[in-house]
Amino acid sequence: MTVLIRASEAETLSASGVTLLADVPDTGGHLTSHRSIFQPGKEGAPPHLHREAAELFFVLDGSLRVLTGENLVELHQGDYLLVPPNTPHAFEAAGNDPAEVLFVLTNAKPRFGYYRLLESAYQGETDWAEVAKTSDLYDNHYIESPTWQNR
Repeated sequence: MTVLIRASEAETLSASGVTLLADVPDTGGHLTSHRSIFQPGKEGAPPHLHREAAELFFVLDGSLRVLTGENLVELHQGDYLLVPPNTPHAFEAAGNDPAEVLFVLTNAKPRFGYYRLLESAYQGETDWAEVAKTSDLYDNHYIESPTWQNR
């Protein structure tokens, strides 16, 4: 199965800075992928984990601060990070410039519905409690992290 997503055809969610590339149904169940742009000072994702999916981060531009387990690392343009299942992680732009990151999740559940739900929450149309109720549906489980809180 060949999958081609033209940049001009990809769905972009402006409030969250997410561009949806290919989801699990598009890839024959193999992966889901999106590109995100994180503005400085705005958290990309709070601490969470995926019970089933591994998540790949590839920094296209800028720098990204990432919690992985109990460690904080800073990724720069061209850096690659793979977070295995059941590993707490969170991320945000590091420094004064936006960070652009390509994400790929393998062994993932379909996720585009999750990103659209987040977009609705960012725009104030959906309560964040509704997002929290979808943890099993989208394999996105929010957790507490003292390391992230004290960064």
